[in-house]
Amino acid sequence: MKLCVPIPCFFGDLPFEAAVEKAAALGYSYVEIYGWKQLGLASAAAALQKHGVTLLSMCTTEFCLTDPAKREAWLNGIAESCEAAAALGVKKLITQVGPDTGAPRAEQHRSIVEGLAAGAPLLERAGVTVMIEPLNTLVDHPGYYLTAAEEAFAIVRAVGSENVKVVYDIYHQQISEGNIIPNITGNLDCIAHLHAAGHPGRHELQYGENDYRNIFAAASAAGYTGACGLEYNPLLSAEESLAEAKRLYGGVGA
Repeated sequence: MKLCVPIPCFFGDLPFEAAVEKAAALGYSYVEIYGWKQLGLASAAAALQKHGVTLLSMCTTEFCLTDPAKREAWLNGIAESCEAAAALGVKKLITQVGPDTGAPRAEQHRSIVEGLAAGAPLLERAGVTVMIEPLNTLVDHPGYYLTAAEEAFAIVRAVGSENVKVVYDIYHQQISEGNIIPNITGNLDCIAHLHAAGHPGRHELQYGENDYRNIFAAASAAGYTGACGLEYNPLLSAEESLAEAKRLYGGVGA
């Protein structure tokens, strides 16, 4: 499994350029970030090139697809995020769909589909994939709309664009519904990226209730060739935690 370092989880106190250097020194070729507006795009791009690291994903600036009145803001955020992505060599953007507005779920579902469909031509021209993310509402994101993987996959299939996919976060889905391996292996056409953390606690993968070696092996055997972001709060030092993750999981499915 190709492993990816979410910089805010491990090196959030460092400038981006120094964090990239740290990840590279630990043998990681992929990183991701959340917000990109705080970056100096030119210096960030230079650091990535210098250290041979790919910025695999970052977030869009707006998370408001459930409300059609906010669609224009979301589309404007996609446009500026695609411009930043071009400067940084990023091919994947993560967008949360937004809160449950209280409107009927069918209306919110339709708003998400229509918003993504409106953004798809822009994404296709830019060569960038946007990924919607189901999250858990029990522990981390009360009030969020999209929790079920099945609905996320249905949204992606309804949009029908190769540039609209799902980031499947194993930690969130373990809390929300479980059924991890079948949901991954049966829906690889919809999944562009994975995230992982141990549950409970959202710490290192080996400290939780999931056997991530089995999960990664099954995903790889089914044809998943993407990466998994280690999106957890380490109990070990950043360096020790990432070294251990690479030792335990880096060769799985290779």
